[in-house]
Amino acid sequence: MTTAYNKFYINGEWVEPAGRDTIDVINPATEEAFATISMGTAEDVDAAAMAARAAFTAWSQSSVEERVAVLKKIMAGIQARAGDLATAITSEMGAPVGLANAAQVPSGLGHFAAVLPVLENYKFQETRGSTLIVKEAAGVCGFITPWNWPLNQIACKVAPALAAGCT
Repeated sequence: MTTAYNKFYINGEWVEPAGRDTIDVINPATEEAFATISMGTAEDVDAAAMAARAAFTAWSQSSVEERVAVLKKIMAGIQARAGDLATAITSEMGAPVGLANAAQVPSGLGHFAAVLPVLENYKFQETRGSTLIVKEAAGVCGFITPWNWPLNQIACKVAPALAAGCT
């Protein structure tokens, strides 16, 4: 039995993809499809990038305290669904469930935990002599991640980007 995941989360809601193409996700342990996912198109990427751009101004101007609160909320969500995430990782890329529980999920959490003290102590503004240096978020970030440590690879890119004020 396969589960269909045929929507993308863009701009705060689940939306239909622009295209109709799908691909099966194969469990390497059984060599059987356990899910079908929609394939993204350039139009889907553009929609996501436009949503991220629309959110950028407000997010980049959010306070350190607001960013810390959001990062902690993400961490709480990962912790609450750790078992589900480990099961998905096991099915998707073949990691033994023990490894998924002991390393895969915690490594993703670790990246969020690591950015918190950096964010809380980072000097976004500093004066050097008569010069004021202001460090600002770069903008919208797009990430390509490998398959073999899915939560880790996403978290190691997303956590610092969000902490910096990027979308």
